[in-house]
Amino acid sequence: MSDPIPHLEDLFDEANGHLAVGELEEAIVLYRQCVARDPQFFDGWQALGMALLKTGEVKEAIGAGLMATTLKPNDLLAWTGLSQMYVRNGQIAEAEDAKGKARILSLGGRVVKD
Repeated sequence: MSDPIPHLEDLFDEANGHLAVGELEEAIVLYRQCVARDPQFFDGWQALGMALLKTGEVKEAIGAGLMATTLKPNDLLAWTGLSQMYVRNGQIAEAEDAKGKARILSLGGRVVKD
């Protein structure tokens, strides 16, 4: 008998466990499954982007980071992570823009008004 399909939260927790012990490739596979299952899953996109950045998959990391900032445009960590991704890719103007948005949020401002 096959295993039941794991819940999204269980997949995400398993991915985080792999990440915690340095198993980045295993974590990335599971994070990808999370966002494939639920394209609106902000935490999955954010974690996927940061894990991809750590493995040097910078262009794909930027794509995940952009998804995260699209889903939650007023999330400080999403903009900070995206800025780091842009820096690694040599996109300094974009990195500065993302850093500026993170700064606005860190001071209690909003990037997008609700």
